[in-house]
Amino acid sequence: MVVGGGYAGQLAANLAARRTSGRVTLVNERDRFVERVRLHQVAAGQRVREHALADLLRGTGARLVVDRVTRIDPRTRTVELAAGEPLRYDTLIYAAGSRADLASVPGAAEHAFGLADVEQTVRLRERLARGGTVSVVGGGLTGVEAATEIAESHPRVAVRLLTDGVLGAGLSARGRRHLARVCARLGVEVREGARVVEVLPDGVALAGGAHLAADTVVWATGFTVPRLAAESGLAVDEHGRLLVDDTLRSVSHPDVYGVGDAAAVRRSNGQELRMACATGLPTGQWAVRVIGARQAGRAATPLRFRYINQCVSLGRRDGLIQFVRADDSPREAVLTGRLAALYKELVVRGALLAQRHPWLPTAPRG
Repeated sequence: MVVGGGYAGQLAANLAARRTSGRVTLVNERDRFVERVRLHQVAAGQRVREHALADLLRGTGARLVVDRVTRIDPRTRTVELAAGEPLRYDTLIYAAGSRADLASVPGAAEHAFGLADVEQTVRLRERLARGGTVSVVGGGLTGVEAATEIAESHPRVAVRLLTDGVLGAGLSARGRRHLARVCARLGVEVREGARVVEVLPDGVALAGGAHLAADTVVWATGFTVPRLAAESGLAVDEHGRLLVDDTLRSVSHPDVYGVGDAAAVRRSNGQELRMACATGLPTGQWAVRVIGARQAGRAATPLRFRYINQCVSLGRRDGLIQFVRADDSPREAVLTGRLAALYKELVVRGALLAQRHPWLPTAPRG
């Protein structure tokens, strides 16, 4: 049983159906696979092709159940659904994913738009079509991609990017300089040290009392995970992410594995992996590898993972590839411009290709 049909879950279901001896069921609330790394393009009004989960699973023998999981009962090994009858599992892969953190400040859930699900993104696209002023809150990679994509696609829209720290704080000096140049070229107003404490119907309130007017507020400060694991009695961390060992197995329930954003996965040195497609895909693959090994009576190999780069699209004609060390800290080396935009596009297409061909390598092993 795989709970969640995002990058990690759909790949895991597809691969498990091909590489293990089990009967595989994928449970997902929607019948479509969402290319979440393209949602900023959807928000900007670009046409992005949709993909049916049934098409991605075709020929594998995996069963697709379109429903919302309301509870996991680890004692009886059943998954309870919002509409259908409960489903039983022997082994469960928990891939519930993440969503925009709209509860971190007052008013965000009511007045801001997140970029983590299709429905909110479509509503944001409709709002942006009216024009006006847009404030993107969050200076991380999601906020940067959203602000530059909107500014390029809607040159008459005034775009402001707000961050409570330094823009591109996780980038090298060369990366930050390129990011600043692109924002200036696209007319994106950047405000550093601007901590938003409330989202209002007509803009945002900053720490210190300042009010910044905006017709549209885009919330890109981070992600949170569903409460499903915690409410089902599985061991989780303080953020609600499933606690797993170095083979991605739940520390409290050995028949449950965690992958992707909803699992607190760590490297061998203890570093927790960040929420990203770049970590979701290899953890989905590794969990299936471990399950297959244990089915065959072999020893499970601990996860081996290292970071290579961070890929940032800056509109359709520019980009930034920040090369990083194994621990995700930035090197000074970067790739910028049109070549970087092409690089990022190839990475995004590769992530989708892995959903159809889940055995393709998605990260170096060791």
